[in-house]
Amino acid sequence: MSSDISTATTAQTKSHGKDTPGRGYVVVIYGLYIGSIMAVVTAPIGMCIALFRLGRSAAWLDTHLRFQIRTFWLGVLAALAALLLWHIGGRMGVPPLYAWTFGYLFFTLGIAWMMARCAVGIHRLTSNRAIDAPDSWLFGVLR
Repeated sequence: MSSDISTATTAQTKSHGKDTPGRGYVVVIYGLYIGSIMAVVTAPIGMCIALFRLGRSAAWLDTHLRFQIRTFWLGVLAALAALLLWHIGGRMGVPPLYAWTFGYLFFTLGIAWMMARCAVGIHRLTSNRAIDAPDSWLFGVLR
């Protein structure tokens, strides 16, 4: 069991070639996620491409694809939680100023979180390295 973990860790920290098939798809998906700041529809398109490409690329690129898919779903989950809290606040009679403040704060933090995940992913990709922990909630670094 220990050798499986060390082999996986070694494979993820190893540098790979820029000519790996499927690398361009990963770049495009990061671009679509960044573009979703201006046009929200590009994030679901990027997630669909990532789902389609998962398992069809090199193992180190699959870590990026899993990271991208998780980024999308965690963002959707956070947005739904924020909308629920916003709705509950409205039902409880919270003043509109607080609701707007909450909305702007959530939106700003959500963009910062997504941009940070994309920045880490792009940095790892341009360094030809896998994402260490693609299932993480934060930025994909080793736990």
